[in-house]
Amino acid sequence: MRILQLCKKFPFPLKDGESIAVTYLSKALNDLGHEVTLLSMNTAKHYTDVSKLPPEFDHYKDIHVTALDNTIRLKDAVLNLFSKESYHVSRFVSDVYKAKLIDLLQQNDYDVVQLETMYLSPYVDIVKEHSDALVAMRSHNVEFEIWDRITENTRFLPKKWYLRYLTNKLKQYELDHLNDYDYLISVSDRDLKKFKQLGYKNGAMASPIGLEIGNYTKVDKPVVKQDFKIGFIGALDWIPNVEGLQWFLSKVWPKVHQLRPEIELHVAGRHTPKDMLTLDMPGVVIHGEVPDAIDFTNANDLMIVPLFSGSGMRVKILEAMALGKPIVTTSLGAEGINAIDGEHVLLAEDAGTFVSQIVDAYEDQSLISTIGNQARAFVVDNYDHKAIAERLASKYQSLVDQQYGRLSRV
Repeated sequence: MRILQLCKKFPFPLKDGESIAVTYLSKALNDLGHEVTLLSMNTAKHYTDVSKLPPEFDHYKDIHVTALDNTIRLKDAVLNLFSKESYHVSRFVSDVYKAKLIDLLQQNDYDVVQLETMYLSPYVDIVKEHSDALVAMRSHNVEFEIWDRITENTRFLPKKWYLRYLTNKLKQYELDHLNDYDYLISVSDRDLKKFKQLGYKNGAMASPIGLEIGNYTKVDKPVVKQDFKIGFIGALDWIPNVEGLQWFLSKVWPKVHQLRPEIELHVAGRHTPKDMLTLDMPGVVIHGEVPDAIDFTNANDLMIVPLFSGSGMRVKILEAMALGKPIVTTSLGAEGINAIDGEHVLLAEDAGTFVSQIVDAYEDQSLISTIGNQARAFVVDNYDHKAIAERLASKYQSLVDQQYGRLSRV
């Protein structure tokens, strides 16, 4: 099939869940013999110099990018108070992107146009006007749900009010456009059920984010109590990561350090705030952005994902599991991943449980090994990107052939 993939940010480097999700799926589709073209915004926040892409980033037939300055500005945020538009969505509306999309649709005959996240939904009408391709929305999250949870966790009342206002507009937009797509791909059964409860009526399937398992080499690092390391890695310009890490540092880490002062906490992440880079806290090492997330994860004995907001799937959890690392996370952190507590992950909902899970893992080397090995086997069995892409491509082919009465053009 010929597939046009629309993205709101360029899917490289592979340092966040969205980029990993987009890249591994498109690579797998290419490996299966499908022709994938990328049209991506290149935003000010996540700018990529596409002239310096590595040679192995060669799975797209063509790559097209348009620049977009989507910087959050106080003036725009205030003016949005007097608009019915969702500020979250309007930041990704671009005349240049629209023009390039029209050009591609007029010059090419695609079987499927796949939108990565609902922030591309303003372009659905354009696709339908200029193409008879199947319009598929790959929803990485229930978007308003993320902001709903962030709002609930916000204590400063003026900020809480403003976030609630923005979230309500985002929710209304997401609901108003829920049935614009021919087909919906959620990343979990849980999200698919949620979309249907919200009123989605068209065809849909759950298709999880997959990993290229060969990229994740498990290193059998001996657990040494005098050198026991806990790791956290995640983008630190994403509110759920920041609030979760701050909670861990204030509520959990002092108790862990008091009980086992030999344990170290290593924190890494893109866009680490300046105040965190200079954090002076016993036993805590702040790395900022690291050159290789896999090397960083392999250097630790245990990973933590203290998450209280969010939706969809946490790719960083899948990556750590693929590397055979035990993870302590919340049930929300593990949401969308059908992992079993005590078998593939270690769940904790409060500070006391986080402390006990970490200390128990420190005390029991066999627990580290057993959970880590079972976690890797779980990911290998359930989240291989080629197997996931094959199921999705088969569904696309069926829809193209049956609903559109024609064979794919490749």
